[in-house]
Amino acid sequence: MTDADWFPTLAETLPADAEAALLVGRVWQPEVGGPTPVVIDGDVVRSLAPAFATVSALAEHSDAAAAARDDAGEVIGTLAEIHANTAFDRRDAEKPWLLAPHDLQAVKAAGVTFAVSMIERVIEERARGDLDAAAALRAVIADRIGGDLRGIVPGSERAAELKGFLVDEGLWSQYLEVGIGPDAEIFTKAMPLSSRGTGDEIGVLSSSTWNNPEPEVALVVSSAGVVVGATLANDVNLRDIEGRSALLLPKAKDNNASCATGPFIRLFDGAFGIDDVRGMEISVEVQGTDGFTLSAASDMRQISRDPLDLVSQLIGPHHQYPDGAILMLGTLFAPIDDRDAPGKGFTHRLDDVVAIRSQGLGTLSNVVRHSEECEPWTFGVTALMRNLAARGLL
Repeated sequence: MTDADWFPTLAETLPADAEAALLVGRVWQPEVGGPTPVVIDGDVVRSLAPAFATVSALAEHSDAAAAARDDAGEVIGTLAEIHANTAFDRRDAEKPWLLAPHDLQAVKAAGVTFAVSMIERVIEERARGDLDAAAALRAVIADRIGGDLRGIVPGSERAAELKGFLVDEGLWSQYLEVGIGPDAEIFTKAMPLSSRGTGDEIGVLSSSTWNNPEPEVALVVSSAGVVVGATLANDVNLRDIEGRSALLLPKAKDNNASCATGPFIRLFDGAFGIDDVRGMEISVEVQGTDGFTLSAASDMRQISRDPLDLVSQLIGPHHQYPDGAILMLGTLFAPIDDRDAPGKGFTHRLDDVVAIRSQGLGTLSNVVRHSEECEPWTFGVTALMRNLAARGLL
């Protein structure tokens, strides 16, 4: 079982400059049997309904930040009370709690957007999920090509030259193709409404023996392709399953409770924007009940594809998202710290506490469980529409 103090304090959950941050999200309201879009107003949480029945609708507004300020409605509760009731293992089901901050948007993720992460994907592919083989390959690949990959602009002439070199050396990989080639890897991470929020369980399959968190920034994108805000995300990954075959990516990535986002969406305004995302550092800390601790950081300044380039590859004339999208930008984090035995690397254990932090977005904190044992996802789009209709919000 988890420690009683695993969930971060309210001050730790909020951005460092919380007083200047325009934060929106969702709260489960037991009295209405459904979720409500909310905006944080100092010490209280205010409803954005009926002006906006969904966060997706708010993101479609031509000035989402101004709309969130102008349409703040009734007080649902104090921020302190709702935060205190959010951790899954101490939640009072008759009181409100925080949810993942988005709803109808497609949940997408970009992969292999950092050089170090890309090398790890090559290792996964070549090792086919074998941890011992991965340790040997990691040393060889880092020695031969690790340095050459930093600073490469995907799709550039230099990237094409590097591709030729790697082919000649027998080291070419489909992961390197999306890492330095013209086309980014963008895949579906989760279905709308299935993401878990801060304070909830996150899931790994019980059959997986090699897996890890992936701490990321996620952009909130409107149907017009406009980025309106950002949040934190954990793109939980089953490395052994993806390592067996890239065609198993859906099984490695999309399972019950395998996606967590939050704690809030920080809307872009005069105090926060895309340049803040470009310069952001994301840290992750894993604390196990076995005494194991892992700490690492992902520097967005090292990303090989600009966030707006990734957005343009996600949405446009080639693909539309009528309800908008959440786009995870990838991670530099590729854990190789040995947990159990030399050369075995890192993998999750049950009850690991994963805390993902950034100064500008706050802390997303979750506890690892088996996907099969996490609370099943039952509240989908049909349930939401019925609930909103019953509340007179449609």
